[in-house]
Amino acid sequence: MRFNPHPLIRSPHLQTLWGPLMRRHAPLARREERVTLRDGDHLWLVWAGPVPTAGQTRVLILHGLSGSADSHYARGLQTHLATLGLPSVVMNARGTGTRPNNLARGYHAGETDDVADVLAHLHQADPAAAIPVVGYSVGGSRLLNYLADETPAYVPAAVAVSVPLLLGPCSERLEQGFSKVYRRKLIDELMTQLRLKQAHLHQLAPDEADRLRALGPLEGVGSFRDFDNRFVAPLHGFADADDYYQRASAGPKLARVRTPTLVIHALDDPFMVPEVVPAPDQISAAVTLDVQPHGGHVGFVGGTARRPEYWLERRIPAFFARRAVRGF
Repeated sequence: MRFNPHPLIRSPHLQTLWGPLMRRHAPLARREERVTLRDGDHLWLVWAGPVPTAGQTRVLILHGLSGSADSHYARGLQTHLATLGLPSVVMNARGTGTRPNNLARGYHAGETDDVADVLAHLHQADPAAAIPVVGYSVGGSRLLNYLADETPAYVPAAVAVSVPLLLGPCSERLEQGFSKVYRRKLIDELMTQLRLKQAHLHQLAPDEADRLRALGPLEGVGSFRDFDNRFVAPLHGFADADDYYQRASAGPKLARVRTPTLVIHALDDPFMVPEVVPAPDQISAAVTLDVQPHGGHVGFVGGTARRPEYWLERRIPAFFARRAVRGF
């Protein structure tokens, strides 16, 4: 399925910025569910569409870095799935969605325990239900890392969109040109989340607040490498940013994926470098690589400026339909 952007909105930056800045969403009724994780912490699920009936397929959605259920792509996909009569649920990562979690740790591109816990929770609630999964950006990285090690039968297919398959080169790309604007905004959002968490932990869990405070001041973070060295690595068991990038990059693990999985990538993605696109011999037979010339980062906006069309919301269900996922 070819993505054809209108010439006036073909720019990778227009594609990337259109959703968060310009998209207007239809009303969508949603409901929340609190899930306890294996270490006693928690996160929140945000459901949309009909209340699932017994055995009915429900789609799990994983958002990107600093995102949440309110991210334009998550809300857009939930709205479209609701029109198809399908339930969907966004997994708000720990500490996102304006709700701080109760431990100093958070999430990262290679974190899979929380993905596994949420999938197990959904499966236990209805063992007969299929749970296809969609992950965007860092959420897609978490999904691919999970699928490299696990192949649960109740996940019949998966889609990963705009994934930084090689974390080190992608962090360097965000230090170049206009991409620094994205880096600055993402880091600002992440630091805001950390400040909210620190204030929350100060009242609830002083030991966890001290653990976070020991990492240093929440100011002066100038790059993703700096952020990953100062916060991600020590909070999540990595030696440093390089160790994190090596161990959490999903690209080298694609040969181990056994679940039918679509990986969607735009060559003009301003978060990426050309070498993130894997060669055919670097992916398993279960992985379908869909590389489009245009689309930006989680963009893929077609139609016109007055009547935009969101290609991903057709492409993702079409893949699930071809994989014979129930309900599509």
